[in-house]
Amino acid sequence: MADTRRPDEDALDAYSRVVTSVARRLTPQVASVQLLRGGGSAVVFDYDHLITNAHVVGGARHGKATFSDGAEAPFEVVGSDPLSDLAVLRVDGDLPMPAELGDADQLVVGQLVVAVGSPLGLSGSVTAGVVSALGRALPARHGRASRMIEDVIQTDAALNPGNSGGALADSAGRVVGINTALAGIGVGLAVPMNSTTRRIIDTLLVEGRVRRAYLGIVGTPAPLPDEVAERTGQRAGLRIVETVPGGPADRAGLRAGDIILTVARTEVSDAQGIQRQLFAEVIGTRLAVTVLRNGAMVDVFATPTELSLG
Repeated sequence: MADTRRPDEDALDAYSRVVTSVARRLTPQVASVQLLRGGGSAVVFDYDHLITNAHVVGGARHGKATFSDGAEAPFEVVGSDPLSDLAVLRVDGDLPMPAELGDADQLVVGQLVVAVGSPLGLSGSVTAGVVSALGRALPARHGRASRMIEDVIQTDAALNPGNSGGALADSAGRVVGINTALAGIGVGLAVPMNSTTRRIIDTLLVEGRVRRAYLGIVGTPAPLPDEVAERTGQRAGLRIVETVPGGPADRAGLRAGDIILTVARTEVSDAQGIQRQLFAEVIGTRLAVTVLRNGAMVDVFATPTELSLG
């Protein structure tokens, strides 16, 4: 008997199989979390811990997690980092098998992604869409400190209040992002799961907070002159717009108009490139900052201080 299915029906079946497979695998690994004020979602990270958003946790220290099978367990907040919008929770009780973590750095625009969370308190809700854009930046602020969350994933998978802290997964069910914000109609954002994110999570597990170094620079990406680009193989740097008076960069002699090429001999082309260098281990350490100044490459040595979150 001839196959009377249309090609678009085959495509729909394939799409549905992927989404249902991811949903079946990931739904038990995403919990609904309730705290004193509000709640959201969280992802099973290992056999003792969940990952969620810092803004979901707020200032709370304890809460309750509810899983798709109805099981409930209390948790305590191990650590929270508002400047990456990530938090780690320790659960008192048995957890489902941990979710497999992927690498958001391998995503491409147009790729299928599936979001699992508890929007509007509806546990185990699943939506699907595509990666709409990559490399977005999301401003984060805590006290007087501010930072850009780098390489944020933009998706058109429907996200609603309560999805925050839930999983964004690829077609293999690997968690590539932690849903963090609803930017507008049809626009959802997720903190990427990559080497930087894992470093932050590991630090929260051990220390409960993330210490960052501070240079005191405001900059904007800038193309390099052709002759410099040919000599260095670098196409862009970070032009200093201003330095914070009395800050490490100002004290080192960096000034507006300098174009930063490298920090600690690592190429820099935007603010995120500097942020990747500024973790706890470089606090109080002299860093070589290579800048283009009046057509010449100059090395300036700056000593970062600890970023104050007060």
